[in-house]
Amino acid sequence: MKIGIIGAGNVGGTLGRILTQKGHSIVFGVRDPQSAKVQSAVEATGGNAGAASVGEAASHGQVLILATPWNGTQEALAKPSKRIAAAGDLTGKIIIDATNPIELTPAGLAAGLTIGHTTSAAEEIAKWAIGAQVVKAFNNIGASCFENLQFGSQTATAFICGDSTDAKKIVTNIAEDIGFEVVDAGTLQQARLLEPLGMLWINLAFSGMGQDFAINLIKR
Repeated sequence: MKIGIIGAGNVGGTLGRILTQKGHSIVFGVRDPQSAKVQSAVEATGGNAGAASVGEAASHGQVLILATPWNGTQEALAKPSKRIAAAGDLTGKIIIDATNPIELTPAGLAAGLTIGHTTSAAEEIAKWAIGAQVVKAFNNIGASCFENLQFGSQTATAFICGDSTDAKKIVTNIAEDIGFEVVDAGTLQQARLLEPLGMLWINLAFSGMGQDFAINLIKR
């Protein structure tokens, strides 16, 4: 599948590396495709991924993965006054929202989620990405775990939610390719619950537990 990954940091770079190994065609969408950080992410895929502008990556992908810091997400997707959104026309695209609405600074981490209860990052993204289908996924575990999702006898859970059944089927296939066990949590509004779950993982990780753990659904 052709996938555009918006962002080439820890989350985007790791997902790109795994998904190229699974045979997907990956283009990272970034502000500066020639930067050392981005070229390092490309090299980590064995040169099998490309790097381009956000708009070019969005054009390439049938599916887009948002792996941006929250404060850069709207700029990538929305159309501010007298400016064109970086991603361009997103009609018909499936957008996987892997973000959490937090500021990635010590003060921001201490403050926690910047929105919640009456909306969520995923719901705001759906407003900005007109014509696209948004599915929340990959926000409840750190990128450091993506390449080894086995914890003893259990596989890490990817909780997903979205309003399109067809889009969720495609995202489920991608998540299973990565190695997750997928749990469909319902409509996109359920992101109001999944984003605090992601915040719990982050708080535990930065409170001395480290990053080698998952928050799972265990069924009897």
